[in-house]
Amino acid sequence: MALARIARNNYRRSGNALANYAGERVLLCEGPSVHQCHSPFSGNFKTFHKNVTTGGNLPFVSSILSFGSRGITTTPQFQFGHAERVMVESDSEYEGPNYPTLEATKPGEKPRVVVLGSGWAACRFLKGLDTRLYDVVCISPRNHMVFTPLLASTCVGTLEFRSVAEPVSQIQTALAKDPNSYFFLAACTGVDTDKHEVYCETVGDGKLSQEPYHFRVSYDKLVIASGSEPLTFGIKGVKEHAFFLREVSHAQDIRKRLLLNLMLSQNPGISEEEKERLLHCVVIGGGPTGVEFSGELSDFIMRDVRQRYTHVKNYIRVTLIEANEILSSFDVGLREYATKHLTKCGVRLVRGVVKEVDANKIVLSDGSEVPYGLLVWSTGVGPSEFVKSLKSAKVSRVGVDEWLRVPAAEDVFALGDCAGFLEQVGRPVLPALAQVAERQGKFLVELFNRIGKQDAGKALSAKDMPLGDPFVYKHLGSMASVGRYKALVDLRQSKDAKGLSLAGFVSWLIW
Repeated sequence: MALARIARNNYRRSGNALANYAGERVLLCEGPSVHQCHSPFSGNFKTFHKNVTTGGNLPFVSSILSFGSRGITTTPQFQFGHAERVMVESDSEYEGPNYPTLEATKPGEKPRVVVLGSGWAACRFLKGLDTRLYDVVCISPRNHMVFTPLLASTCVGTLEFRSVAEPVSQIQTALAKDPNSYFFLAACTGVDTDKHEVYCETVGDGKLSQEPYHFRVSYDKLVIASGSEPLTFGIKGVKEHAFFLREVSHAQDIRKRLLLNLMLSQNPGISEEEKERLLHCVVIGGGPTGVEFSGELSDFIMRDVRQRYTHVKNYIRVTLIEANEILSSFDVGLREYATKHLTKCGVRLVRGVVKEVDANKIVLSDGSEVPYGLLVWSTGVGPSEFVKSLKSAKVSRVGVDEWLRVPAAEDVFALGDCAGFLEQVGRPVLPALAQVAERQGKFLVELFNRIGKQDAGKALSAKDMPLGDPFVYKHLGSMASVGRYKALVDLRQSKDAKGLSLAGFVSWLIW
């Protein structure tokens, strides 16, 4: 736990832990400061549309209210159909019902920065933004940041869930305290770059009386940091039957299934074959996440299962399936060390390609079947639905230049997993890593603070302004835990470069 605190020293924890934590469905405001939360969508509502049918044939209520000097007004519905056109030449003609809107800033008011997302890049940007220069609005379906490197440890109880999550309002306190800064629990569904507006749909989980509830927010500067989604390669049954490991709610579900299978396997009358299936944990993907989770599972089996579930201790096993080599980006010596260590710890390594996933078994490309009770899928990440709606299907990231600007749209920036350098920039696409996102967030927030100090934070006011040195990424290395207080540290700057590589207990301390 001490190591977790050291690793997360850039994100100071407050005294308020996430009480009553429930994955993605957590309260908008945390702790005793709930009464201080503010929103332009609270107050005296005047309903002017009821039971208006949207594209999904679901009714919603649009409403307006008075909010200081910035009124919530209604504007026509936006149908986000052709994303590539919208990013380049946004159409300003919309038809349909009206949306409540957080209006554009007025002269004399601070410029508004809208941030889409609450991951590594977004939170690093939010943490450093000077709120004396800007008002900030964060829009995300998740109101906390997840420290993903330690997420695998929460699945088996090594760490508690609240140890790997930090509320966004604690990272940037202005979201909870400043009168014109907000956090909205919603997903962005579209962007109108001509009008400088984003279109959102709330994440209410059926709790609102009228859903889906849509609204729009005007911006002076827009930062797209919406992240990525697990990559399934379109394999049948993955989304229905496999668990992913990217959110706290995923880790909670994995822990529940693992403990449930252990309890069910002890019931009288359960056949030997069914016990073996229930207690067979299969991990797909030999990257850092898959290897770290396999290592944590093997530790859990050795430390806890053999002491607390003695009746079934000989049935539980772990299988790691990878199409090529595990940890392919690491040094050859480190890969060999990880292979030997995992095998010694009881993890069975299988080379194969998944063809189909059923409720109780996996079908590999060679026709063999692998029964399972728990299936964890960690084969990398791909574009989110929002990013795919912004660009053509062939492009997996939002194109940016050397200053992380989206060239086709004024005052729009992108960073993190969802952003990639354009081909004409002449730079390789950066990997979807936390250190990339963190460094991009730091670079962009310093750029924004410089712009704000020169009174160029308003929309269309920084067109001809010199932006300084472009963003340059230098890889600091890779690390991965393999269980039993052992880890790998690869300090090479690239896969083909030379550099220091360490494995063992000392590497675990560094990790």
